[in-house]
Amino acid sequence: MAVEILLMDAVSGLGIEGDVVKVADGYARNYLFPKGLASEVSEGKKRQIEKKRMERLELMKKEQSVAEELSKKFENCSCTIAVKTSEGGKMFGSVTAAQILENLKEQGLPLERNQIKLAAPLHELGVFDVTLSLHPEVQTTLKVWIVEE
Repeated sequence: MAVEILLMDAVSGLGIEGDVVKVADGYARNYLFPKGLASEVSEGKKRQIEKKRMERLELMKKEQSVAEELSKKFENCSCTIAVKTSEGGKMFGSVTAAQILENLKEQGLPLERNQIKLAAPLHELGVFDVTLSLHPEVQTTLKVWIVEE
């Protein structure tokens, strides 16, 4: 059974404060309400949270513009990772998001690990497109070259 709730803080996957969303009754009762992330919908609570919501929206707009500028830097950027291989050209191990992140930091491009969207570690040599999520509304791709050492 779904219940309507008012978010008191930003919840990943649901929304930001002030949003009225429908969630499962158990999720609201056992997780959101005890942690103070949500409350039952009422006009008084809506008015109380509206100022905080406006501040969050302005902050999100600023963050989005910064993320768009950063995405322009990644358009012309590529990441080359040298790996050890066997005589047959087979890789030892795999390339993970942490290795990509380390390579980008060496290039002076700051990112966090959760911004690199890698479905699975890369297990072969070649060129791969890796999605970078810089903001909920700004995504870009990065060319990752995996070459022999």
